[in-house]
Amino acid sequence: MGADATPASEVTLESWANFIVSLAPADSPCVLVGHSLGGAVISRVAELIPERIRTLVYVSAYLLPAGATVAESARGDAESLIAPNMVPVLRGVTCALRDEVVGDTFFGACTREDREFAVERISPQPLKPLVTPLEVSTARFGTVPRAYVETMRDRAVSLSAQRRMLAKLPCAPVFTLDSDHSPFLSQPEALARILISI
Repeated sequence: MGADATPASEVTLESWANFIVSLAPADSPCVLVGHSLGGAVISRVAELIPERIRTLVYVSAYLLPAGATVAESARGDAESLIAPNMVPVLRGVTCALRDEVVGDTFFGACTREDREFAVERISPQPLKPLVTPLEVSTARFGTVPRAYVETMRDRAVSLSAQRRMLAKLPCAPVFTLDSDHSPFLSQPEALARILISI
């Protein structure tokens, strides 16, 4: 999202995946890192262009089997603050977390400055990517190596939910950070070392 001006009603899991496909180099396999919902996006990209991806890295991300949705996975995570605090913004198009829980959900271990910086940039989430069943196969997505970065103090995708996903779709290596849902802000050096090692 960010600076992307595409209307939320036009944003889909497939449109995000195709955007990344358009950026992936054709001459050298790349490493894709997906955070949170981005995990479903990179899985779909791997289904579309497995030969152009060297490794998928999931950072406190949704690692889903074929046919699963991010929404159902989030609802099944009893330790997460997301499902009980999600409210519609533009009915049928976007949703958001209640303002009073955004900081604790995503940025609980960040400095006050980083937390304020990040919260100011939160925007409503398009619904279609959340409710679209993931289309992946063992013949394509399943051939791409996967790594995972667990976040121990995550209030968005709980550690137990992360580990349940890993039990169904194992990754190697698996790293664990004493971090909230946003280690790129709360543990940037540690996360950078992990990504460089992968």
